[in-house]
Amino acid sequence: SEDVLSKDAGECAICLEDLQQGDTIARLPCLCIYHKGQVFLRMDIKFQEVAFMGCIDEWFEVNRSCPEHPSD
Repeated sequence: SEDVLSKDAGECAICLEDLQQGDTIARLPCLCIYHKGQVFLRMDIKFQEVAFMGCIDEWFEVNRSCPEHPSD
């Protein structure tokens, strides 16, 4: 389900960025949380900005399980 994070919660296991209060997140049935629906700008190895969508959105394009609990 989609939710807004009410307090800081460590780092996202997909992008390794901090999960911060106010971030839009997806909370999976196993209760793991990841960034969702946000566009992030990152520097690639050539130091060029690259945009990508929320972590769990990209993950679910190729996977159907939690990144931390693949057997669930």
